[in-house]
Amino acid sequence: MGEMVAYDEFSMFHENAEEFGIPFEPPAVRRESVDVGGGRQLSALVWGHGEPEYVFLHGGAQNAHTWDTVLLALDRPAVAVDLPGHGHSDGGRAGYLDPDDNADDVAAAISALAPTAEVVVGMSLGGITAIALAARHPRLVRRLVLVDITPGVNRDKSAAISAFVNGPESFPDFDAILARTVEFNPTRSVASLRRGILHNALQRPDGTWVWRYARHRPPVDGETVASGDPHDRFNRLWDALSGLEVPVMLVRGMRSQSVVDDDDEAELLRRCPHARVERIAEAGHSVQGDTPLELAALLADFRG
Repeated sequence: MGEMVAYDEFSMFHENAEEFGIPFEPPAVRRESVDVGGGRQLSALVWGHGEPEYVFLHGGAQNAHTWDTVLLALDRPAVAVDLPGHGHSDGGRAGYLDPDDNADDVAAAISALAPTAEVVVGMSLGGITAIALAARHPRLVRRLVLVDITPGVNRDKSAAISAFVNGPESFPDFDAILARTVEFNPTRSVASLRRGILHNALQRPDGTWVWRYARHRPPVDGETVASGDPHDRFNRLWDALSGLEVPVMLVRGMRSQSVVDDDDEAELLRRCPHARVERIAEAGHSVQGDTPLELAALLADFRG
């Protein structure tokens, strides 16, 4: 039996700050849940005391804590949502990869927690969700930031991510889950990966570990899983981008782990000529993990 590991989700912010040289004062962060219908709840982290200015949507197989360092550096009121089937949120109505259903659930959470937010920031699956949100609930998206994602994502571009996500269903102890995470994230510090695992995995009573996200959860009552390649549903969102009139910024990681290529960037600018594109040389797909200070500075500038 693996050794039991203590976990307090609000106890590690000082580590994020120390790693990136951010002056530290304990942040005001609380967890809230919002009813999104069908007996389901969406969970979110609410940062700060004022009206939230930003909404953050994480990538697939992640959770709201992926934004911790960015939010410490940004130091503005914000809400970071656990997407359906991730973190502390319940599962979606059609699994967890349907952008329209995800957008409707997220809209309920934003309406309750951050109805006047100026910027919606979405990374990977969260960015796909944010595009659908802007199309289906435009009153909630005043500015849109896409972090290393466009509707051009496909199975090949996301192969490295899928290889990690679709790994073992459980791990005998913490060292085993940490070793696999380090293997797939060679540019990240072990300390940051350890924090990430504690936020994104769950230790069972027998000492083994499983990821929190939907692949390792039993189906909820009434849940159906949409058939077919989810990338087909993502690709259809190019048309949604074409109709957006709000300011849009793509933040693109330029290391090999990125899932955005030059053709995607060009198509984004063709569909959305007013979009701003920022390339970050030292970031891969997880811009918020690789270069959180640079991302926070871009977000502050984009809001104005």
